[in-house]
Amino acid sequence: MTPSSDVINIKDGEVTNSGDKPDTVNSNDNSIDTIRSKDLITVLPALDEESPITEFGTDQPEHQPRPLSVAAMLTVLGVVFGDIGTSPIYALRSSIIVVSNHHTNIQRWEVFGIVGLIFWSLILVVTIKYVTLVMRADHNNEGGILALMSLAQRSFKTTRGKIILGIVGIAGTCLFFGDGMITPAISILSAIEGLEVSLPHTGELIIPLALVILFGLFSVQSKGTERIGKIFGPIMLLWFSTIGILGLLEVIKQPFILWSLSPYYAVAFILHHQWMAFLALGSVVLAVTGAEALYADMGHFGRKPIRYSWLFFVLPSLTLNYMGQGALVLTHPRTLSNPFFLLAPHWLSIPLVILSTFATIIASQAGISGGFSLARQLTLLGYFPRLRILHTNAREEGQIYVPDVNHALMIGSLILILSFRSSEALAAAYGIAVTGTFLCTSTLSCVVFNRLYHWPIYKVISVFSIFFLIDISFFTANALKIPQGGWVPLLLGLVLTVMMTTWNKGREIIIRKRAQSALPIASFLHRLPQSKIIRVPGTAIFMTPDPTSIPTSLLHNIRHNKVLHEHVLFVTIENLKQPEAERGHRIAMRQLAPNIYQVIVRYGFMEMPNLPRVLELLKSQPQMNFFDPLQASYFTTREHFVMSPIPKMSKWRMLIFMFMARNASPVTDFLRIPIDRVVELSVRVAI
Repeated sequence: MTPSSDVINIKDGEVTNSGDKPDTVNSNDNSIDTIRSKDLITVLPALDEESPITEFGTDQPEHQPRPLSVAAMLTVLGVVFGDIGTSPIYALRSSIIVVSNHHTNIQRWEVFGIVGLIFWSLILVVTIKYVTLVMRADHNNEGGILALMSLAQRSFKTTRGKIILGIVGIAGTCLFFGDGMITPAISILSAIEGLEVSLPHTGELIIPLALVILFGLFSVQSKGTERIGKIFGPIMLLWFSTIGILGLLEVIKQPFILWSLSPYYAVAFILHHQWMAFLALGSVVLAVTGAEALYADMGHFGRKPIRYSWLFFVLPSLTLNYMGQGALVLTHPRTLSNPFFLLAPHWLSIPLVILSTFATIIASQAGISGGFSLARQLTLLGYFPRLRILHTNAREEGQIYVPDVNHALMIGSLILILSFRSSEALAAAYGIAVTGTFLCTSTLSCVVFNRLYHWPIYKVISVFSIFFLIDISFFTANALKIPQGGWVPLLLGLVLTVMMTTWNKGREIIIRKRAQSALPIASFLHRLPQSKIIRVPGTAIFMTPDPTSIPTSLLHNIRHNKVLHEHVLFVTIENLKQPEAERGHRIAMRQLAPNIYQVIVRYGFMEMPNLPRVLELLKSQPQMNFFDPLQASYFTTREHFVMSPIPKMSKWRMLIFMFMARNASPVTDFLRIPIDRVVELSVRVAI
């Protein structure tokens, strides 16, 4: 194989190495400049006046506002609100226990204060911050912290500003992964703990049952969520109706609990207890876990179904249940051990445990599926190596299964259950992941509303300072729990951040190295007519990461096989820093020489690549009537990285990068190229 520092020249059908640089062609004479993406439109300077650029095609329908319907709202219930909807199982109990640990005789106004803190957290954090404000910051109708990061980076011209915002977005994303690992463990564990209410001697069965359910949940991920997804909505409808009615019945019995909705008691609780109230905030935040899902799933369902479902059904149901639990604790202090399940009559205990188990499985499923999508997005953004992605639904691109992510989440969740052994102990690890993500979202939102939506700085400060105060209070309160388990998501986030930044930096080094030793396309085309390379029938597609130079796979093919196909396509995948490619700009194509074409295929970070399907769009061009992507041969290069005598990164980071590269999925799998059409050539690269 040819060292990466050599220059490969073509002469009389042979490929030779030369220590000298090939003839260069200046920008005024047939050069191909670097492709840059600006506002989703790639500008490709033509080789000459007869090689114009053709941009066309999209395999995604243009976004239209989602209609508000009962079916849409039912689907939203089953996917979006699972996490926040199961918080009543443990949130109020954990908050009141903080007070009871300091003094056993809990007074009425203190319970009012805790219920009030939970209610106003739902109003300020979920309703006003996320549902009203943050969901306005959509990127082509897509939501989530990566979309918000992309929006914020668009508003900055300087590289330094974009890097800082990227670090904030990646940190929030890593904490979201920690949240996705803890959610299945704490949700399923808290649901199974309800068995002790009706069957007091079943405590020893809680851990084994939780492990079995969790293992079963992760084991069926490869089957896809289409079938079970059809019943998610009705189950969550039954869930919210049940917890709302149970709470309402207790409120009717004890109407004095309505006073807890007054902000007076929440403020009085904070002012009177101060330090203890600060500690209680670490548990109060459990009531708003899952708020990020409302924003992340906006692209799937739209704003209106999420907003209306929250305002007119989910929020009232949660509020009634929290008030009902508070009234029950005041009238029967012994129910503090598990007020959620004791809120139900005895005959309903077992059915409620079964229903809560299904609800927590659904809540866990949403986090797991979100982890799959997030891993795919990070891959397309260049922060993670290619992963093996399996499609579980031929009609829905978003329904995917990522084995590596699934196994990592499963092992992590199982270890958490075996280590912490109770939902109360796991709450310490849960809160800091959630509140860290809240802080990252608030930071990026400030930038977006100021620089993109042109809010004056005083308005941004006056509005978001309230949310920052709340987020910082929640985060610091949970930071006190770092020795008790808060270190888990922080450690996981740190490890993932190191891996992502290492992979991103390694890719940049490889790109620079390729550019230094690349053979320009113009130089190759200039020498091709004088060469004696044999042209054989058929179509060859050469995958190349750099559209300005000849792919290494072509040079190796000529060196070893001494031939070039009759029709040649140089195909480059351009990963955009936005959710989707714009309609009409999926492909940029031009003819470089007779029967030789350059093709740029664009994908956003929320899209699923399928190269053969996209290349079908080329048939619409008159000059491409010969083309069949399923009959073409795809030539790729598999790079084997070795450490150079003078590495460009520290040795430990280089080892991490090389480990990730060795375990990356082949590009052909990621692009869904038929394996029987692939010709793979290996090359050794020293970095």
